[in-house]
Amino acid sequence: MDTTTIPTTGALQGLRVLDLSRILGGPLCGQILGDHGADVLKVEPPSGDDTRAWGPPFKDGVASYYHGLNRNKRLQFLDLSSAPGQEKLLALMAQADVLIENFKIGTMEKWGVGYAQMRERFPRLVWCRVSGFGEDGPLGAWPGYDAAIQAMTGLMSVNGERDGGPLRVGLPVVDMVTGMNAVIGVMMALHERQRSGLGQLVDAALYDSGISLLHPHAANWFMDGKTPQRSGNAHPNIAPYDVLQTGTIPVFFAVGNDRQFRLLCAHIGCAALVQDARFATAGQRSVHRDALKALLEQALAGFDGDRLATELMEIGVPAAPVQAVDAALDHPHTLHRGLRVELPGYQGVGAPVKLSRTPASYRHAPLTRGDDFA
Repeated sequence: MDTTTIPTTGALQGLRVLDLSRILGGPLCGQILGDHGADVLKVEPPSGDDTRAWGPPFKDGVASYYHGLNRNKRLQFLDLSSAPGQEKLLALMAQADVLIENFKIGTMEKWGVGYAQMRERFPRLVWCRVSGFGEDGPLGAWPGYDAAIQAMTGLMSVNGERDGGPLRVGLPVVDMVTGMNAVIGVMMALHERQRSGLGQLVDAALYDSGISLLHPHAANWFMDGKTPQRSGNAHPNIAPYDVLQTGTIPVFFAVGNDRQFRLLCAHIGCAALVQDARFATAGQRSVHRDALKALLEQALAGFDGDRLATELMEIGVPAAPVQAVDAALDHPHTLHRGLRVELPGYQGVGAPVKLSRTPASYRHAPLTRGDDFA
């Protein structure tokens, strides 16, 4: 997209964010705030953020993984275990509105610059701590990693084919949702600061985010006490809500109500299924999902999947071809929505939140240097 026409302001213009975080959850929080106009200074140890080495691919020795999480920031290196590094950190804290960190619990306290040690000195500072399990409790202060949290919180147990084993979700969903929850917490704390004049600690833990992602499995368990099971691409409560094979490609059908089911059956020439007692209501379709899937795939064998998905969406039946990542990123609607960003030497995925008067902007490619707030 042409970034020359994008304004260099945003909803968070004037907000100063000190990003001390590494890896994913914290840096994603900082990038989102930066996309919406905050002045974000990222501080890395002299060795750099670990994700610089998480490749290939690499550009000038820095991995794509790092580039995907660190735009709209200006970067400097400090050894926070040293007196000079701590002196510069305190000077930046004095100017910042928000601090983001995800050090192992106790690390900043050991250096004498932890939240409890700094909150009286900088009472307006909103301190966002991203951690694995929080500070206390049975697992408190343990380090947290996305895949391990997926395993512990039950996400892997419900992901995968019905007759297969537990499977990690194919992207770091817990880390990413924790970063988004951190943004939500920061914004709530800033809103409250307008009334009280005081900052506070925003506690964003991967474990909490993992547990929060269990809908509808947790809701089902609370109601019927049955341990949720894997269901592959199928939804545990709704049918047909699954990938079905057409005559050409697999298509995902997300038929959520009786009206949509009637429209689907009429369009593919299976109107008689609506009269079948096994499929007449959403609840019955869920119970008899295997039989329904077999009958639908028989009918779908005569259709081109791409064309069918378009036709169904046009009449109000949710359906979509299963696309690869490159096809999704090259899709005309991806471009139309501004979800491809280009800066000199950089390409990335654009901000998903659109504001009508103060849109996101893209001002700094990853690795832009900066010593002080603007």
